[in-house]
Amino acid sequence: MKVLTPLLSALPLALASHPPSYPHDHDHTVSHPQAACARFGKSFHAPNVQVNLVQYVVAGTNLSLEQGYNLSTCTRPSQVVPVDLCRLVMNVATSNRSGITLEAWLPTEWSGRFLSTGNGGLSGCIQYEDLAYTAGFGFATVGANNGHNGTSGLPFLNNSDVVADFAYRSVHTGVLIGKQITKAYYGQAHKKSYYLGCSTGGRQAFKEIQDFPGDFDGIVAGAPAVAFNNLSSWSGSFLLKTGTPNSPTFLTPAKWALVHGDILKQCDSLDGIADGILEDPELCPYRPENLLCPSSTPNVTTCLTSPQVQTVRKVFTDLYGSDGQIVFPRMNYGSEIPDSHIYYNGIPFSYTEDWYRYAIYNDPSWSAANLSLADFSYAHAKNPSNIETWEGDLSAFKNRGGKVIQYHGQADSIITSTNSPRYYNFVADTMSLPSSEMDSFYRFFRISGMDHCSGGVGAWGIGQNAAVLAGEEQTPQNNLLLRIVDWVENGQGPETVRGVKYINDTLSLGKDFERDHCKYPLRNTCVDPANYKQPAAWKVQGILLSIVVKLKELHFAAMSKVLRQTGCLGSS
Repeated sequence: MKVLTPLLSALPLALASHPPSYPHDHDHTVSHPQAACARFGKSFHAPNVQVNLVQYVVAGTNLSLEQGYNLSTCTRPSQVVPVDLCRLVMNVATSNRSGITLEAWLPTEWSGRFLSTGNGGLSGCIQYEDLAYTAGFGFATVGANNGHNGTSGLPFLNNSDVVADFAYRSVHTGVLIGKQITKAYYGQAHKKSYYLGCSTGGRQAFKEIQDFPGDFDGIVAGAPAVAFNNLSSWSGSFLLKTGTPNSPTFLTPAKWALVHGDILKQCDSLDGIADGILEDPELCPYRPENLLCPSSTPNVTTCLTSPQVQTVRKVFTDLYGSDGQIVFPRMNYGSEIPDSHIYYNGIPFSYTEDWYRYAIYNDPSWSAANLSLADFSYAHAKNPSNIETWEGDLSAFKNRGGKVIQYHGQADSIITSTNSPRYYNFVADTMSLPSSEMDSFYRFFRISGMDHCSGGVGAWGIGQNAAVLAGEEQTPQNNLLLRIVDWVENGQGPETVRGVKYINDTLSLGKDFERDHCKYPLRNTCVDPANYKQPAAWKVQGILLSIVVKLKELHFAAMSKVLRQTGCLGSS
């Protein structure tokens, strides 16, 4: 559920300013491409499609995105185009009161592959950076505005068709039209179809797998916002836990930094090295009482009061509903510093407020400050257009040979990384599959130290965007986009995913370290602390996390009763 900067996980300017270098993998080159693009714009016709712009763009062009559909809230005024391509901008009607803006970027040198990009947050923002990234690899690429313009949820108000576009129809419609465009432009159909998205884009990926299993052969899904209504409730619940800035339960950013340091003190060495990165936050038995102020010196800057300690405990406790069932799992350790400005800032979370106001209640006056257990239940039950995206039977996708690589940053400050193993285990349980059979189509990687979709203290550059391209040879081992192609087309499924961290996230300063991230449920342990910045210093170990999750689920009802008695759930 990507949100506004810094939640959009936008690349630092120092990264984005470097021109990317792409491997060459093309089997079709368009002759006289500028003329071909102009002719195609005049000749292409499809039901409910209106072509608004046809433009041949040469490599290196800094493309202006100031058309009326690209509202300023999307914060994407321009995009450098990495290769020569034909660009189409279209409106596609999805009902008599809804539709999408769709872009197709058709590279002159085509790899024979089709790809759709996703979106973020509640936004109707085409992610041009992903269009550029994937078109640079030779994919015929499409991206859509998710059925509305801008980052607000206001277009959902009293319009269930716009909600349906956001929930599932925008991506699927874009795929159907995009494949028609691809075949018409190149004179032949694509050979394989792919998807790349994170956050809301990750949820869109699993919605496609669940409802339209024939759309894609290979999918890269990051930090998926599955259990969407419950995620929206959970995101809003932090205000109830922290209180407002004048509340005795509230922690300032400085005190959250204190908590972060204490978490590292207690848990950083569990993976064999104190490097500022929690390799596996699930193993951390953190106790905030370590920071409790002495009774003689309450409320000083170097310790926490008793109400503040309780706040920290609530933040790192699973959220339950009035029926004793889990709403959403706890926040992961390691996200405290960015979250002090996102979730723990003492004001209602905007995306929770927008979703409830405009999609759940159709009441613009509703306030997330009044969020309650009753709201959790109502949103979950209403589940407009089945946006929850919590289906466990993925057999149709599996049986047709589809492959999905999921990743999630272990320091994610927007969507807790503890939700991803919960969904993976749910799929395994629903389909009654052991890990070996899950591996045949679904592999999940936990990226230590990564924040939401990118960024963070870990080796987060895994090929999910252009951040690792400049000066770095791209292979399936260090690039998820190449890996999903290799898995689909050559049967080479990943065992680890190599990430890179640049000094200050700045390519020109050089590489800080690399690390191979493990396939779930395995984990990393450092066996050579003196060389911990080298991938070879880490050894993969197994851990029975699925058993831990099952044991937790068995105790949900009993735990929720205790939590309500201690005030952790609030009141309905």
